[in-house]
Amino acid sequence: MLSVNEALKEILDHAKPLGEETISIEDIAGRCLAKPVTANITQPAFRASAMDGYAVRFDDAKINAKLSVIGESTAGTPSNLEPKSGEAVRIFTGAVVPEAADHVVIQEDVSRDGDEIVISAEQTAPRHIRNAGIDFNAGDVLASAGDICSPLHISIFAAANITQVVVHRRCKTAVFSNGNELRKPGSVLELGEIIDSNHYAVTGLSRQWGADAQNLGRAGDSQKEVLEFFERARSKEVDADVIVPIGGASVGDYDFVVDAFKDAGGEIIFQKIAMKPGKPTWFGRLGDAFVLGLPGNPASAIVAASLFLQPLTRALVGEAPDSGERDVVLSGSVDANGPREAFLRARITTHATGVVVTPVSNQDSSLLTPFTSANALIRRKPHDSARSSGDIVPVIILS
Repeated sequence: MLSVNEALKEILDHAKPLGEETISIEDIAGRCLAKPVTANITQPAFRASAMDGYAVRFDDAKINAKLSVIGESTAGTPSNLEPKSGEAVRIFTGAVVPEAADHVVIQEDVSRDGDEIVISAEQTAPRHIRNAGIDFNAGDVLASAGDICSPLHISIFAAANITQVVVHRRCKTAVFSNGNELRKPGSVLELGEIIDSNHYAVTGLSRQWGADAQNLGRAGDSQKEVLEFFERARSKEVDADVIVPIGGASVGDYDFVVDAFKDAGGEIIFQKIAMKPGKPTWFGRLGDAFVLGLPGNPASAIVAASLFLQPLTRALVGEAPDSGERDVVLSGSVDANGPREAFLRARITTHATGVVVTPVSNQDSSLLTPFTSANALIRRKPHDSARSSGDIVPVIILS
């Protein structure tokens, strides 16, 4: 069995960013840039007034000075007049400042009578003019390759007169469950049947991590039926970059997923990881697609997806790897760990004394409800000694 770090290295050594595509800036939120983005224009492109008032020569801006108003400059409609000594141009926020003016007297500092103003407050220095390019200049790099775009990038790129950018292609992920006992939500269950729920978490998390993920449904416990799901995932209709079968990877008489994968022409890269929960996790290649097999137990599937599917997906969409691991103060206690690396569902909270992490009370791998409060995993090395409140423990932040 591989260690967690060895398994993760195998995955990331195989995973390279997918192809590039050019998309509208309206669609870039959450996407990873494949190429840097440079400004097409200077912002602002001209000297602009920061206030409503009067554009003047600062030498004329003396208290009690009388100035003649010769014109008006509004946003989008600049004045074609330049103020000479003793003159002013009425101006509004965002409007072009005449070249001859080096100061804006705010309207609260003047009194006006017809076409004449009197400055009523001392003007200590030239102010209230935004110089061209104080935000960015044409040719400036606004975002680098590898940056993850946020909604704010849309506004910045738009202001730079950019309509499209080059991003890494979104990963296509196909998820399917395996097991005769699984039924759709809303079903009337017979004794021994359970609701097929794991794929909802795995599909939803995959989308959060940058994939275009879809659920293919449930394969029954037959090698032929599982093979059909692998073939469908590789079809032109689905064309998955990553295939995620859930369940059927142990050594029981009805665990056919790995055998079906081999029948489809798949190549196993590793099977089983020395971890708890999630030991049956496996990884391989099927043509150009990666296959990450997850255990059927809910906690095992979600923990393994967080540790391995997340970095795989992020690597394929061009993001730099980040384990999300931090050192945090433990609140509560945990027993000594066994021979396998363990990942305890836990909750990080902030108190007056600092940030602490508390393990959830029940760590059974069949339970989903602990994830409603858990936002982290406490990482326990093999044979780690018992820990108590106040100890520093490594923690992986969950999405």
